[in-house]
Formats: sequence, structure tokens, C-alpha cells
Amino acid sequence: MKIFLDANVLVSVLNKEYPLFTYTSRILSLADSNRYEVFTSPVCLAIAFYFAEKKFKAKIAKQKISTLSEHVRITTTDAACVKQTLINTAVKDFEDGLQYYSAIHSNCNCIITEDVHDFYFSSIEVLKSESFFLKYMSTKN
Repeated sequence: MKIFLDANVLVSVLNKEYPLFTYTSRILSLADSNRYEVFTSPVCLAIAFYFAEKKFKAKIAKQKISTLSEHVRITTTDAACVKQTLINTAVKDFEDGLQYYSAIHSNCNCIITEDVHDFYFSSIEVLKSESFFLKYMSTKN
């Protein structure tokens, strides 16, 4: 399964924001699994860096992004993503559209975000981190 992590999931992990960290850190650990491919976009990394830098300063934030980048696959956010976002009249938030089309172009099956309502236009599954954990990672499955 290919999953796309939105910026708020990355920020939760980098800044150890509880209670989300309980779920987001486990989801991020799927990057080392054979059953999952974990993706994010350059835009999400930039957003995550911004919030990590506010908490830890630039040097540590860069180290965190570097480590993260070694474990996840990074999608492209290219001209096609921009054009599709602009053409799709259902997309109201440009940044969300870029994330969505970046995930679509990488054939992701699911977007994990704490702002599921932002992806109301999505044709793929969109779940909060806790919901994803309970649906796909819980021992009850």
C-alpha cells in the first residue's frame, strides 16, 4: 500500500506533538516495512522544516528533515500538479491541491492528514492518523 503523509503528520513526528505522536510515529515507521511505501512531497517537507525550525532552530531542523528524507519517498510537485490543481474547480486551497495531485501522480492509495476535510474532493481514501492506525495497523485486524 502506498500512503502519502501530509505536512501535519510530519510536524507531529518531528516536534513530538502528543497525543498525535503516538500514531504518527508508528505510521512513519511503516517506511521500513515491505508492505507499505511511505511518500510525502517537497512542499510538506518545507512546511515541516518551518515548524521544526521554530522549535529546534535551523541546524537541528535540517538534521531532522535529512533523516526523514532518508526513510520516505519524495514525490514530485511539477507543472502537471500545478495545472491540475488550477483546473480542478473543486479545489479551494492551492496547497492542498498540490499535495493531492502529488500523491495521485505517485499512485498513492491513501492520504494521511489531520485535516481530512481539506481533501473533500479526493478520489482516494483520506484518513486521520488515528483512523489509519486503527484500520490498518491495529492488532485487531
